[in-house]
Amino acid sequence: MDEASFFYRMVSHLRSTCRYYTGYPKDLGPSQIIPFTSERQFVQLLHEGRPVVVAFTIKCTYTKHLDQVLDEAAAEFYPHIKFVRVECPKYPGFCITRQKKDYPFIEIFHSPEQAANQGRVGDPNITKYSVKVLPFNYDVSAYGFREFFKRHGIHVSDPN
Repeated sequence: MDEASFFYRMVSHLRSTCRYYTGYPKDLGPSQIIPFTSERQFVQLLHEGRPVVVAFTIKCTYTKHLDQVLDEAAAEFYPHIKFVRVECPKYPGFCITRQKKDYPFIEIFHSPEQAANQGRVGDPNITKYSVKVLPFNYDVSAYGFREFFKRHGIHVSDPN
């Protein structure tokens, strides 16, 4: 019986301390994914200066898996990188501007700067911004996001 209790204690310790996926559900706490509510809220997120990972989704079987992966990645990279999920049937205008036909897909928005050429702006209160947008075409996992950020020089932690 001592061997069984030792094994049980060892496995429970491993589950609680191991950073790598061991096949058991992780306790991620409350979801760090920000639901998309408006373009104004999205622009405010961009102005915080952190990269924003946006998942454009529709109702399908793959979306359920994608939500779990995004939850795990959002918990790992919080608060340095924000994750947003857009339900495209609810916000078709925002999704159509991306000009993609295959859903779900992921894009990373970062480095907002005021556009040098404001062009013709009818309202002086409107300011145009330039944002770098990178399509995400890596493995959809926390590891895939980490490798993508490393390759594109996106800092996932404070430099301090």
